[in-house]
Amino acid sequence: MVGTAGRGACALNGTGRIAVVRALHGLGDMLCAVPALRALRRAHPAADIALIGLPECRWMIERFGRLLDGLLPFPGFPGIPERPFAATALERFVRSVRRAPFDLALQMHGSGRVSNAFTALLGARAAAGFYDASRQERYGARFFPYPERQAEVHRWLTLTKALGYPSRDDRLEFPMTDEDRAALREHGALAGLERGSFVCIHPGARDPARRWPPERFSAVANVLAGRGFRVVLTGTHAERPAADAVAAAMKRRALNVAGETSLGALAALLERAALLVGNDTGVSHLAAALRVPSVIVFLRSDPERWAPIDLARHRPIVGRHLARAGRGRLARMRIARTDMPEAAEVLEEATMLLNGVYGG
Repeated sequence: MVGTAGRGACALNGTGRIAVVRALHGLGDMLCAVPALRALRRAHPAADIALIGLPECRWMIERFGRLLDGLLPFPGFPGIPERPFAATALERFVRSVRRAPFDLALQMHGSGRVSNAFTALLGARAAAGFYDASRQERYGARFFPYPERQAEVHRWLTLTKALGYPSRDDRLEFPMTDEDRAALREHGALAGLERGSFVCIHPGARDPARRWPPERFSAVANVLAGRGFRVVLTGTHAERPAADAVAAAMKRRALNVAGETSLGALAALLERAALLVGNDTGVSHLAAALRVPSVIVFLRSDPERWAPIDLARHRPIVGRHLARAGRGRLARMRIARTDMPEAAEVLEEATMLLNGVYGG
């Protein structure tokens, strides 16, 4: 366990400057950090807090302006694959941030095996984060052993608590705007969908190994369509082929809008849905943030880490090969009979959610 609240606490004055290092591209990666960012902001309401992250995550600044004051594009670093490394870009970035050093650099990019070295280069007056307990590097009193067996949300709340910023608020959120809902109304195919009359099927994922087979998604979609729900296939432009494969395998007609919605319009669509069925990917965390019931299929990633916190409203279906019998949160999840969950197992969980059996 990480140390008790207050250990290594860092006092900042009212005009302090904080850098948060989290150069991850995933929607879920960023949403899972929001509860810890709330704890940080409550502790330092007047501080200037900058995210050192990927340029494509500028939406975090736009959505969470009350938590983050700006984005500094991550320049790349050896061993961090999210952005190609260029020595000149790193040198230029480090020189720039050292001209006016941060009061605190908070490493929220994994175990710290590589990211702690990048954080140290920033030259902040103080630095904090996790370290990999299997290695000798400790990086100082404000660094704590990386908790291997925690939900991603709770992992970063553990860090903020150790720094003296305790919080029991582990809810995800995704602030919506009038523009998001207007974008949904302006999408001709989606404008007429009534709240609760449709289900979203999201068959894509960045990693192909996380994708449940299209024919199983289509089997679930066919049954739900037969029960009177309109089926809407969602996804990014890159995930359109997965959505097309599901549509082609269906016996009933689906509304395929994969690649046709912005993040905001997707959220506006999802908040009106009766249910989401999808893979373990960013949209599952968006559903959690919007309190939309979901069934999420886990084929590769760690369900204890990445499954939603609320297991009444969001039901993970975990491939048998990922299960550790009865440990932690897994004891409250649906473990499939085989490594590849059957359509009937997913459909059973979907039916119970739609019927309010779990009370989520």
